[in-house]
Amino acid sequence: MKIGTPKEILSGERRVAMTPDSALMLQKLGHECIIETGAGAEAGFADADYKAAGVEIAKTAAALWKAADVVAKVRAPEEVEVKRLRDGQTLISLINPSANADLLETAAKKGSTVIAMDMVPRISRAQKMDVLSSMANIAGYRAVIEAGNNFGRFFTGQITAAGKVPPAKVLVVGAGVAGLAAVGTSTSLGAITYAFDVRPEVAEQIESMGAEFVYLDFEEEQQDGSASGGYASVSSPEFREAQLAKFRELAPEMDIVITTALIPNREAPELWTEDMVAAMKSGSVIVDLAAERGGNCKLTVKDEKIVTENGVTIIGYTDFPSRMATQASTLFATNIRHMMTDLTPDKDGVINHNMEDDVIRGATVTHANEITFPPPPPKVAAIAAAPKKEAVKELTPEEKRAAEVAAFKAQTKNQVTLLVVGAVLLLAVGLVAPASFMQHFIVFVLSVFVGFQVIWGVAHSLHTPLMAVTNAISSIIILGALVQIGSGSFLVVVLAAISVFMTGINIFGGFLVTRRMLAMFQKS
Repeated sequence: MKIGTPKEILSGERRVAMTPDSALMLQKLGHECIIETGAGAEAGFADADYKAAGVEIAKTAAALWKAADVVAKVRAPEEVEVKRLRDGQTLISLINPSANADLLETAAKKGSTVIAMDMVPRISRAQKMDVLSSMANIAGYRAVIEAGNNFGRFFTGQITAAGKVPPAKVLVVGAGVAGLAAVGTSTSLGAITYAFDVRPEVAEQIESMGAEFVYLDFEEEQQDGSASGGYASVSSPEFREAQLAKFRELAPEMDIVITTALIPNREAPELWTEDMVAAMKSGSVIVDLAAERGGNCKLTVKDEKIVTENGVTIIGYTDFPSRMATQASTLFATNIRHMMTDLTPDKDGVINHNMEDDVIRGATVTHANEITFPPPPPKVAAIAAAPKKEAVKELTPEEKRAAEVAAFKAQTKNQVTLLVVGAVLLLAVGLVAPASFMQHFIVFVLSVFVGFQVIWGVAHSLHTPLMAVTNAISSIIILGALVQIGSGSFLVVVLAAISVFMTGINIFGGFLVTRRMLAMFQKS
């Protein structure tokens, strides 16, 4: 099959759906590649780069659409491109099928197969084709860069001879892929970063990245992530009011606000109201990543940057991935290539459109002259349903005290029993063993008892470094082996040599493991 990529005709779109590297990988699947001249120029890929990768260059878009069996592009096709679709041809791109019913109807009538990369189900094996996550990652990173470009101060705090510079305070609303990318970028630049999400389970991820999670004094059971494909679900009006009240409290303190909240197949929820913007300091910046779906900020203007009367800059760009065209194209082309890998299981250049496959079926919106959107739910859930947690009963101080006393009594009983049994056994051995043996045996028993008591009280996380050191130190028995290795008995020499070998492993291995463990707690 011949896979072709035309130049994007949507104004401002700089990405391309095929790169020289992805073309080489597609050729390994048995396919031929063709690209419209200049299609990759704005993403930093010249025609010469494609030629070097064995890609044919088409002089016009019409010639490419006519020659290609599979057309891979970034944006949904415009009207002129839809007219070029033909029977048996496959189109792979972002489609947004819920808003493009006319496109689906036309493609189905023409007998074309359309694969919407934005409909790839969120299951583990489909992550390599997840275009939305790839682009959201870039958008989150770029949002922080755009905010910094419009913010008049440093992100990180500084103390200089000229005075003290306070760090910027950044609030990220929504902790999906874009939100986490924004959190990571903001913290790495030194800002004090806060993040909010309606799913409290993401708090641990946010805090592990060095940011502070914004909690609400409001309890509401959210829909399980397995039912919504891992996305946030719609909240109740009461939760929304509590959420807005918290944002009003934070607004005067924040220098930069990045909103990323989206709910699938819905308009973006309004989370940053006009009075919150009015409460922000002059020079503050709002970056609205939901601008394409109406925006999370009341004052956002799609594809524009505005400055309010009180000096707050609001950025509503919808082309953040395209502003990093080289990186975005590389990731997008890789996602396309993985989709083609699944469509070409035998690597013989022949597409096997298996509608029984969860990923292929989920992404296919038209096939065999039929509209196949919306798809059935995948056989495998996007994420496993969280097990129901049983409420933990709070113990009263009296109950806690009683439990502690009972545990202490049980532990004491066990220890006394062990001591009595040990004493009886020791006495039994003493009745038959010579006195010289008993002296060494008693020392041995006491050392085992003391060692057990010491190790038992050490936290589990410290067992590895502790045992590594004790292994190295306990290998002092190598001295005895070295003394005996010169013995006249062959058996003694063999045993001594084995002892030297084993204790050598303990010594060098113990200190090596200890060194590696200590290195984990050191900053490079």
